[in-house]
Amino acid sequence: MATRVFVPCDTTALAMGADKVVERLEAEVRVRGLEVEVTRNGSRGLAWLEPLVEVETSAGRVAYGPVGADDVGELLDTGLLEGTSEHPLALGLTEEIPWLARQQRLTFSRIGITDPLSLDDYRTHGGFRGLEAALAREPQAIVDEVKASGLRGRGGAAFPTGIKWQTVLDATGDRDQKYIVCNADEGDSGTFADRLVMECDPYMLIEGMAIAGLAVGATQGYIYLRSEYPLAHRILDEAITRAEAAGYLGGDLCGSGRRFDLEVRLGAGAYICGEETSLLDSLEGKRGMVRAKPPLPAIEGLFGQPTVVNNVLSLAAIPFILDQGGQAYADYGMGRSRGTLPLQLAGNVKRGGLIELAFGISLRELMEDFGAGTFSGRPLRAVQVGGPLGAYLPESQWDTPLDYEAFAEVGAVLGHGGVVMFDDSVDMAEQARFSMEFCTVESCGKCTPCRIGSVRGVEVIDRIRANQDRDANLELLGELCETMVDGSLCAMGGMTPFPVQSVIKHFPEDLQR
Repeated sequence: MATRVFVPCDTTALAMGADKVVERLEAEVRVRGLEVEVTRNGSRGLAWLEPLVEVETSAGRVAYGPVGADDVGELLDTGLLEGTSEHPLALGLTEEIPWLARQQRLTFSRIGITDPLSLDDYRTHGGFRGLEAALAREPQAIVDEVKASGLRGRGGAAFPTGIKWQTVLDATGDRDQKYIVCNADEGDSGTFADRLVMECDPYMLIEGMAIAGLAVGATQGYIYLRSEYPLAHRILDEAITRAEAAGYLGGDLCGSGRRFDLEVRLGAGAYICGEETSLLDSLEGKRGMVRAKPPLPAIEGLFGQPTVVNNVLSLAAIPFILDQGGQAYADYGMGRSRGTLPLQLAGNVKRGGLIELAFGISLRELMEDFGAGTFSGRPLRAVQVGGPLGAYLPESQWDTPLDYEAFAEVGAVLGHGGVVMFDDSVDMAEQARFSMEFCTVESCGKCTPCRIGSVRGVEVIDRIRANQDRDANLELLGELCETMVDGSLCAMGGMTPFPVQSVIKHFPEDLQR
């Protein structure tokens, strides 16, 4: 019987040479006359160990990593296929790796275990049970289950998902068409959880969107995918084709007579298209420009029709909720932050990757216990959470629990869960300038505070750094930030000042050099 060996096929593993590992493994197997079945699975999310090669044994999968092509022969010589190797890259049973064992994986329970495109793998590991449960319920009952879960948007606003769905369900108009739109334009710095969903467990997203369609009466869905994700694009297209052929999409969902169609549309390469109304304009073939609200997209969204716009992680949580029940999801977390949050450790970090945990762990625990400190070995000085519009947090705030309300109390945001670490060599004045400059490049230009304010912000910060009338310019910068926060049409301009204000408050010495 052939021994099964698993080598990831996601973007990170490929970038680290996973294909070359497979080529060398297959060549060695042929020469040695060994019986080996290579499966290209998704990543487990342990980015610093990629490519992570696993071998199936009677005790479970045994892991080795990070494995390079040149390590393959030696690993085979020392018992790779038996899972007993004493090689320095041997990590023992995958599920017992402490970094992985400490997590609470609900949404990401399958990644790294299954072949991303295998429907059999997906069903074997609980796939489509949520959809089957939804098909047996009335739309209102599905929405009520999502409300009971406490699930909130895993983007910037953290709006309750069930409330949004209720609004779309209740919406009426001249036409019956409603839409489900998945915001997969993952553009925040240090984020990759959406990509892991789409590359490693695409049927979970497909299932979540189909359930959303059943809940609100929508028959058409779109995944608005970041154009810089070509592998995710190929995998999603193939997964949709296979799901349609198997009856999980199309005009007869699981033989129920219900309809839900799904398409992938590539994004415009603009950060602002991560904002839901700008995204809808882009989907309609227009330049991505922020719309004034009201009306809300839930009332007048895509093509003027009621539309659910949810983040990938929000929709990916839905199958668990419908299968296990809203309360099972709400049992995780704290306060109004229920369930789990997929956190992404990046930047100057020793052990970067995906960590899914219930809300409540502190930022310090995350960076020290999981991240193991900085990659450079230098002291950690600052951390930015929530993308380029999130505040820079000093050490005095690292014990803040990862919770929407707790972060809001210290003037920070959780956003998409991206955590970018900086050691003590960072120039925080340069980071403040970058925040304003980012807005000048990515603003849609519709409102004056964002379009003009960010340009003036760069100029003022440059004067401060050049020691030109520093006190007056610091005062001017503070007033400019307040104007952008209060006067901008959307979060692009409204949140750009957050990182700048955090530098002024917590790292003033860097503005005085």
